[in-house]
Amino acid sequence: MEIESSLHLQQQIARLQALLDTTHRIHSTIELDSVLRSVLQITVRELEMAGAFFTAFPFSYGEIPPRFLLHPPSSDPKRGCYRFPLLDRHGAVLTEMVVITREGAPLSLFEQDFLEHLAVQAAVAVENARYHEQTLDMERVKQDLSCARDIQRSLLPQTFPDISGYSIAGRSQTCYEVGGDYLDLIPLSSGELMIVVADVAGKGLASALVGSSFRAALRAIANSEMPLADMATHLNYLHYKEGEESRRRYVTAMFLRLDPKTHTVEVVNAGHNPAFLLNGRDMPELIEASGTPVGMLPFSGYSAEKYVLSEKAKLLIYTDGMTEVFKGDEEFGQERLMEAFRACRLSDATGTLNSIWQTLDAFSNQENQSDDMTALVIGRKP
Repeated sequence: MEIESSLHLQQQIARLQALLDTTHRIHSTIELDSVLRSVLQITVRELEMAGAFFTAFPFSYGEIPPRFLLHPPSSDPKRGCYRFPLLDRHGAVLTEMVVITREGAPLSLFEQDFLEHLAVQAAVAVENARYHEQTLDMERVKQDLSCARDIQRSLLPQTFPDISGYSIAGRSQTCYEVGGDYLDLIPLSSGELMIVVADVAGKGLASALVGSSFRAALRAIANSEMPLADMATHLNYLHYKEGEESRRRYVTAMFLRLDPKTHTVEVVNAGHNPAFLLNGRDMPELIEASGTPVGMLPFSGYSAEKYVLSEKAKLLIYTDGMTEVFKGDEEFGQERLMEAFRACRLSDATGTLNSIWQTLDAFSNQENQSDDMTALVIGRKP
């Protein structure tokens, strides 16, 4: 009796040790493919099964009838076929391991118990491996977005032109890693300065890509002798014919051509927010849109307005993220932005931008916003 008890105890210890060893082997890798192969190899080699495979993964080991792989059989001890579900932490089935015994032999109680415990450990290992893969995927996405952010930042003006008699300052802030706002200043061979502030519909990487395409098209024709309104019309046609996705991501834009010699600025507003112009009056003048956003319709036409800038004149161009700053459900709005701009009429361009941003931060309590924010100020010095 004592000998039988001792043998039984030794068997139990051996089984526990085998299960511990198996658990260690399964959890020694974090790669999903390696986990799945290891589980099948343990099943076939340690328990001397004919073969084993998973229903939801293309992995098998041992001798398995091809028809079983195409149509996994249900559990049938009479045919030596057993299924062991691998359940996630919520009880959902990740996959099932189908085990085929040699010559259709039934599983012993030890083998049945071993495989049930193996399925539990395998499920944990599979979940861990999946989380590991998801983490790696997320890291790759973050790295790609970081590179995209660096590239987009490099396309923004790194310095602003030093034009005698003028102060110019701009700022662009994305709500995600990359955004759809676009700001550019292009010195022209004529001595004029082209200025563009634009906003691609939508946010994120897709809008950033469309913005880069818009930038390339603009810079390709910026130095042409084409009138500014015709240039906007041409860009509209180019953007529209790019296809349905580009049309969904149309571009609102302000095109300006500043001549510092004559102190004139020509402006085309293509479906953009109205610009604010302080030009010898106490209240800013609004420069409204003369046409639809770029790329929305195939044959949109635009008209240009020309202004002579008096001494101390100042112009604010911005994207809608500046007016759509929120504090709870309350929007900052166009009127508040206009008043913040008006309050800075004696400041230079940099001081004006800093003051406006401080006003926005104070209004929103520096809460994260849901849209990109871009603004440019041009001021004529006294």
